[in-house]
Amino acid sequence: MRRQFATAVLLSASLLSFAGADGEKPVFRDAATHEDLVQKLRSAEQNDPMKNLAKSEGKDPSAENRPQNLLESSDLISFQGLTTLVPKRAIIKLPEAFKERINNPPAGNRVVGWLEFYSANRGWITTVEITRAQAGGREDFAEGVAGQFEESKNMIVAVLESGPISYMPYRGEETDKKGELK
Repeated sequence: MRRQFATAVLLSASLLSFAGADGEKPVFRDAATHEDLVQKLRSAEQNDPMKNLAKSEGKDPSAENRPQNLLESSDLISFQGLTTLVPKRAIIKLPEAFKERINNPPAGNRVVGWLEFYSANRGWITTVEITRAQAGGREDFAEGVAGQFEESKNMIVAVLESGPISYMPYRGEETDKKGELK
């Protein structure tokens, strides 16, 4: 008896929810036919706004701005069976003792990300956090920082938000807002 009552309550609740909160009957519509869909497609193709656009003039930017080869635009740092890539000019200082570790990866080295490589080699690599303006050569380092670079016996790598970034030397006051020489 209880089971029948529970079933009746559930059935009536589902019928009420189907009918809507205000008790109106649901409205059923006809499904779109193939002909309806074909007609909508034809009208969309005829009213295509892309057909009204003028042809672009000039050279194709995708042909001129091809991505560079990753290895050609990177320096490889290798040590103790690990190798990582950093952008060219990310190494600010490279002491003579570490030159054989750059762009000379031994066969069989495991390629790892920068953070893993740096954490395993913090003894001989120092990072310096720079700003985008410093990376673009529009802003110089704070006083005394360049002196610390000279005193350091470690390799120094420029980083932005803990990732290596290319560094352009400061070009003086003769640059505009974009970093271009005047």
